[in-house]
Amino acid sequence: MAKRPTIKELAAEAGVSVGTASRVINKHPNVGEAVLRKVNEAIERLGFTPDSAAQSMRGGTTRSIGIIIRDITVPALASFTRAAQDTLEEAGYVLIVLCSTDSKERELELLDVLRKRRVDGLIMATSSERDPDVLAACERLELPILLLDREYPKDWDAVLVDHEAGMEEAMDHLLSLGHCRIGLVTGQPTVRPSRARTEGYRRKLEEAGIAYDPALVRTGGFDLNSAFFEASALLSLQDRPTALIAGGINMLGGAIRAIRAARLSVPGDISLIGSADTELAMFSTPPTNVISHDAAEQGRLSAQLILNRLAGRSGPDPHRLTLSSQYVMRGSCAPPAKSG
Repeated sequence: MAKRPTIKELAAEAGVSVGTASRVINKHPNVGEAVLRKVNEAIERLGFTPDSAAQSMRGGTTRSIGIIIRDITVPALASFTRAAQDTLEEAGYVLIVLCSTDSKERELELLDVLRKRRVDGLIMATSSERDPDVLAACERLELPILLLDREYPKDWDAVLVDHEAGMEEAMDHLLSLGHCRIGLVTGQPTVRPSRARTEGYRRKLEEAGIAYDPALVRTGGFDLNSAFFEASALLSLQDRPTALIAGGINMLGGAIRAIRAARLSVPGDISLIGSADTELAMFSTPPTNVISHDAAEQGRLSAQLILNRLAGRSGPDPHRLTLSSQYVMRGSCAPPAKSG
């Protein structure tokens, strides 16, 4: 393997000092055109590439941001990540994307990976806001952390989604159609989106004078398999719900699979509402009503907030932004079927 040319050899090739060669490599503004041309020509001749690790150690920064999310294949999370990456790249940062599969053990491993890579900041959606081991591992990084739709710790920056408002719009629609038994499948209450969705669900039942039935709310993971399992449990009840809400951005497919397995039709036998405006929601038969938010905008805002924090533009107090959610009506909801 050929030895990488050193900066000393580059300086000798260009006929300049090591300090001058270093200023050219680091794009220092006070370098004359003639010197810049000589060094760049020498770089081409030698095939010189800077030692990024050494640069990072000297500069105290790696110009990299880590992101830990559940699953990059989830369309809304992919949209979020792409927008965050574009914003960070414009500022000269590289995004390192890692998937946790909502596993505490995996999160701890990935946090250690990012610690060793000396990233400058972290964007993270933890599998639990209350797990002391994960929170302690985050704090040991001693770098700016932005929470993705998570509420704790309160002193970290965060970009949140107003899931309650979207859920309340969806519930208003179902209640107006005459539904009284509305099933909800969502994630564990240890994360904010599940709590917010459940709170909006309960509030609208209370306003309508309908008693909250815990048997109609099933919590588990946010993945397709969990959604299928929990939705199937609801549909197997003797007095099954007449409407079903899949309260998670990747849960609609599992709910549809459960409905088909139960040989039910949408919306004839059961009304259906999903979360996130995905291709599945748009092109299912019939197209599915959804509670949606702008995932790309969430990505841009998250990247900008962490850039502001790194640049010292944020001040001592945590910055928290909340994106709106909207209820999109299509063709998957109808009045409950008459029994008998």
